Amino acid sequence: MRGIVSCYNEHAIRVSDSYCSRNSSTSNQPYICPKQNPSTPHSITCIYKLNLISHQTQFLITLTWTKKLIHQGFTINIHPYDSDSRSSLLLQKNKGTETFQVYNFEVQLIWDISDAIYYEGPEPVKGFYIIVLINSELGLLLGDKEEEWLKNMKIVNNSSMVSRSELFFNSTNVYATKAKFCETGISHDIVIKCGVVDEGSKSYNHYHNHSYSYNHNNYGLCVYMDKKTIFEVKRLRWNFRGNQTIFVDGLVVDFMWDVHDWIFNQNKGSIVFMFRTRSGLDHRLWLEEKNLKTNKEFQDRGIGLSLLICACKNPD
Repeated sequence: MRGIVSCYNEHAIRVSDSYCSRNSSTSNQPYICPKQNPSTPHSITCIYKLNLISHQTQFLITLTWTKKLIHQGFTINIHPYDSDSRSSLLLQKNKGTETFQVYNFEVQLIWDISDAIYYEGPEPVKGFYIIVLINSELGLLLGDKEEEWLKNMKIVNNSSMVSRSELFFNSTNVYATKAKFCETGISHDIVIKCGVVDEGSKSYNHYHNHSYSYNHNNYGLCVYMDKKTIFEVKRLRWNFRGNQTIFVDGLVVDFMWDVHDWIFNQNKGSIVFMFRTRSGLDHRLWLEEKNLKTNKEFQDRGIGLSLLICACKNPD
């Protein structure tokens, strides 16, 4: 993950005009720019941090949604934050219950996606539930479909999403998603367009002639949030890696991009975008990976949310 920021100068972060959206789309679907069809993610991976209060233990729960030709399902991975002991399950049934052990903890997984409703991608938007119990204590609850026995249980939200990754193959270079950067914030519609800029119409075309775009340096990148243009990067051949800082819901959010391979490797290139929130104690764009596991202070103050979008021209 550190590769996307390894070449950035931590003292060259540009802070854009303050931005804090107050109007959220009432639809569950992300905003799509006119006349542009968005790419559909092949898989979506979400990582949740769980504080098990009764045992003073933190868990990481990784949930990966995958879209297949005849079936949509998910894989779940659970392990204590400071342990390499983990358990991973590939769940192909639409409904069921599984019980297993993870580092002396009894984990019970209950799920029902039989009536789930999807919006093009592999992740359901409603009509489902996923429940994780650790030593009979509610750890994670996802979805809106109600389970009868759960109505009598005291619901305490001890979990929060710390990472979301969306993987695309053979994309249209228009990426639409939704992101909530803090627990008390609202869900924001995000659209990223990357391609050859038609200066006459200000559009970003997916199909392009390589030699023409090379001579004119007319690749561009534009980021929208809640139907507003946040910023635009021109002459992307010269600025194929970079970062921009924006303000969302009172938070400092770093946006980073790396489109080098996408521009210069026409057959197997990939494109990477990342949003990452910074807490008040963060003074650098990125922290060393080893600190994520060993720095007690970093663990105690909480992990900011990261949203990663990665698109590959060729799945191989």
